Amino acid sequence: MAIAKAESMKLTQEPETVTWPEMHYVYVEAVGPFMTSAPEAWGQLHKLTDEIAEHNKITGYTSLYKVGPKIYRAGVSVAEEPKDLPDGVRSTRFKGGKYSQFVLTGRFADLPDASRRVFEIVAEKKIPLRDDFCIEHYVTDPRETPEDQNVIEIAVPTV
Repeated sequence: MAIAKAESMKLTQEPETVTWPEMHYVYVEAVGPFMTSAPEAWGQLHKLTDEIAEHNKITGYTSLYKVGPKIYRAGVSVAEEPKDLPDGVRSTRFKGGKYSQFVLTGRFADLPDASRRVFEIVAEKKIPLRDDFCIEHYVTDPRETPEDQNVIEIAVPTV
């Protein structure tokens, strides 16, 4: 069944080398298995998004995560140094850098399988990774985009 899912996913199989830009990043962090920590972090962030936007211009939605230890950050990039953030929200200046990027077109529910496939491809191609956060950048807004047309960039930090 996992093979059928992987075959039906619209995931690029060849990574593109990109330089991810620096960004002001505002986030909620959760630690633990991604199947529970990701929805938990996004649930908390979505409740606070309007309050964040009162004093900050949101420019994008992005998650940053580390596989080991399992750290998941659900967040938004903001145009300038963040100010007046609600309780429970942190901020950092994400430095960006060199990444191997894949693109998933389709359902957000496919992200776990897509991420697994990305790491399989990285291992198969022997792409050297550096110790930094992986990125999921949500190019389209799922509130306005048909489910099968969502675009998510999945990027892994490379040397």
